[in-house]
Amino acid sequence: MATLTAGTKAPDFTANDQNGKTVSLADFKGKTTILYFYPKDDTPGCTAEACDFRDNYQFLSSQGYEVIGVSVDDEKSHKKFETKYSLPFTLIADTDHTIVEAYGVWVEKNMYGKKYMGVARTTFIIDAEGVISKIIEKVDTKNSSQQVLDLLKN
Repeated sequence: MATLTAGTKAPDFTANDQNGKTVSLADFKGKTTILYFYPKDDTPGCTAEACDFRDNYQFLSSQGYEVIGVSVDDEKSHKKFETKYSLPFTLIADTDHTIVEAYGVWVEKNMYGKKYMGVARTTFIIDAEGVISKIIEKVDTKNSSQQVLDLLKN
């Protein structure tokens, strides 16, 4: 499993989005990409994070930022999530865990003493050349877009 740091090239990927369309990171070259990984569609923290990006999407987009959410849920789950919350951005279905493993966010978790594998909520900011400029490991789900904007200002 990869340990990525700021200044390294972001791993490219190709996978389907919520509409069954094939999407790759290379499609977003030339734009700053906010690639955020989240555990599961339609759960409280993940919904708060997605809705925060939704509510600030127009501003982020006007600044040249592209928002992409990634989880291991399938296309059907992503489509339902997108529709329910009117999400205006791409959701990638990483059902085979290729992307989460490449980005080092498929990790062992522990809940109530039970260990299991899952997605560590993490946001990568990738510059126009495909290089990781910032990594947010402690995501504030209700203010995730502001966290990104604060980092990009500095």
